[in-house]
Amino acid sequence: MIRVGVIGAGSFGREHARVYAQSANANLVSVCDLNQASGQRVAEQFNAAFCMDYHELIGKVDAVSLAAPTVAHAEIACALLDAGIHVLVEKPIARTLDEADAMMSAAEHSGAVLQVGHLERFNPAVIAARQIVTTPRFFEAHRLSLFTPRSLDIDVVMDLMIHDIDVVLSLIDSPVREARAAGIPILTPRIDIANARIEFENGCVANFTASRVSLEKVRKVRFFQPHEYVSIDYAAQEAVTVSVKPSADGKMTFDARALAVERDEPLRLEIEAFLAAVDGSDIRVSGVEGRRALQLALEIVARIREHAERAGVPFAG
Repeated sequence: MIRVGVIGAGSFGREHARVYAQSANANLVSVCDLNQASGQRVAEQFNAAFCMDYHELIGKVDAVSLAAPTVAHAEIACALLDAGIHVLVEKPIARTLDEADAMMSAAEHSGAVLQVGHLERFNPAVIAARQIVTTPRFFEAHRLSLFTPRSLDIDVVMDLMIHDIDVVLSLIDSPVREARAAGIPILTPRIDIANARIEFENGCVANFTASRVSLEKVRKVRFFQPHEYVSIDYAAQEAVTVSVKPSADGKMTFDARALAVERDEPLRLEIEAFLAAVDGSDIRVSGVEGRRALQLALEIVARIREHAERAGVPFAG
């Protein structure tokens, strides 16, 4: 049994605590949060101890889920990794590339596992679609959400779009050639809706749209590769492919089919992969991959800032 702790008792942290409490491979030891009321509530719900200072976890746990605000990721993760504690950190890995590098360096020095919580990598529909990926040429990703008062310390690129950024980067083996983007604040001082067009060195193009002020909830990505179109619905955990094939009479026919998807809870799969990595298995989403997604997200935010300055649109970040 791996002794685990959860740092951050917000909506994400509570779900991490729930999954650990249900896991046959983990013993949820403690929940840590600066907010005593919410932290104690989650700890009591899942029969764990509570603390307000993450340093108290050192010596008591083998691994943690870090679901605190992004601004605190590097400080907390580095301290725990230096102490040999394995860390599953919620996305984005950090605020800056320097912070991400410090976390990766701490993990390498101590030998502790650093896994980044890019949840959609563990979505069964993505797992199924990955089996048929050949040479994607065009991606179209839409991630739209109703407004909620969570994760307002980061903009919509880091909050929502980064999910699709990571999935696309995991399917394309090519450096980014050019990024163009635009976005505006609507209900917060930060970017609430954004669109980005990314071109890769191999010619593949990816369009990303993300909004946290939508009237509907959409979680979809579609991609095209030679003679084939693939559509993934993250929320429904469904993947459909339409391919073009020559028929016996020399004409082209369309073959549409749903991919076989073994539905499961992505967070449970993510946490079980983390626990397996603690036991010596390969890390499914490494610090390097988390940094790569952060780097492109930061590039998109920079392009949005440039566009906003030309358009005279102020925002906080």
